Amino acid sequence: MIGLEQVYWLIGMMFLVIAALSWRDRSHRKWLGNTAFWGLLGISFLFGSVIGNLANGILVLALVGLAGSGATGLGSITTTSTDARDARARKHGNWLFGPALIIPVVAILGTFTLGQIRVWGLPLADPKEVTLIALALGIALALIAAMLWLRSSLHAPLEEARRLSDTIGWAAILPQMLAALGAVFAVCGVGQAVGRIATTWLPLSHPLAAVAAYCIGMAFFTIVMGNAFAAFPVMTAAIGVPLIVNKFGGDPAIMGAIGMLSGFCGTLTTPMAANFNIVPAALLELPDRYGVIKVQIPTAIAMLAGNIALMSLLVFRF
Repeated sequence: MIGLEQVYWLIGMMFLVIAALSWRDRSHRKWLGNTAFWGLLGISFLFGSVIGNLANGILVLALVGLAGSGATGLGSITTTSTDARDARARKHGNWLFGPALIIPVVAILGTFTLGQIRVWGLPLADPKEVTLIALALGIALALIAAMLWLRSSLHAPLEEARRLSDTIGWAAILPQMLAALGAVFAVCGVGQAVGRIATTWLPLSHPLAAVAAYCIGMAFFTIVMGNAFAAFPVMTAAIGVPLIVNKFGGDPAIMGAIGMLSGFCGTLTTPMAANFNIVPAALLELPDRYGVIKVQIPTAIAMLAGNIALMSLLVFRF
C-alpha cells in the first residue's frame, strides 16, 4: 500500500540530489552550507520515521543553525537565458501551462479513485492520505509529460529544482517548522494558559467582546507563528470553545470558518508566512523583500474588521 512514507522518500531523494549538485558547485562560496542544509533535509524525509525523536530534534536544530548563520545562498546555476525563455514562450504559447494543469486534474481524480483501487485485497493507496498521494503522483506525471514534450534532459529539471530551492532557501521549510510549533503549543497547553490570561485581563463578559478577542487573537498568533493552522488550536482552546461556544452558545462551525479567515488576515502581514510573502518577493526579485507585506496590510486590516462584524452577526443566530 502506498502511503505518505513513500511520498516522503521521493521528496527526500530530490533534496539529496540537490545536495549533490550543490557539492559539485565549488565555484560558489556557500557550497558547503547548501550541501549540508539540503542533505540534512533529504535525510529527514528519507529516515525521519526510523531515526527517533532525539535524532530528528538534533537534525532540526542543525537546519536552524545553518539557516540562521547565513551558511546557505544561491549558487552559480546554469539556466536558459531570458531570450531563450521568451522564444519558447512564443513558440508554445499557453500550451506551456498544460503540464502544470495535469497536477490538479490528477489530484482531484486520484482523491476519488486511488482509495477504491485494491491490489491483493488491500487498497492501492492509504485512504486517509489519498489526496496528498494523488498530488505527488500528479507532480511526477506533470514532470514526465513536460520532459517528453519539451525534449528536456533529466539534468535540466534537477538543476532548475536546485535553482528554485536555493532561491527560496530556508523559507521553504518554514511552514513545516511553524506547523510543528503549533502542535507543540497545543500539547503543552498554551491554549489553556492564553485563555486564563485573556479571561483575567480582558472584559469578555459580552459575546461581542469574546468574538473580537477571538478574531484578533487568531490574527495576532498567526503573525507570531506564521501559520493560521498553528494558531487555530491555541485560540480555539483559549477563547473559541470555552466562551463563544460553551458560554454564549455560538455555532462552532461558523466560529471555526470565520476564525480561520481571521487568522489568514495575519498571514498577509507577517514575514513568518514566508511561503506567501517572502518567497514571492524572492522569486520575482523585488528590491524590497517585504514589499508584498506592505501592500497587503490595508487589505488585512479591512478583512479582519469585516470578519469580526460577520462573526458577530452570524455565530449566535444559527
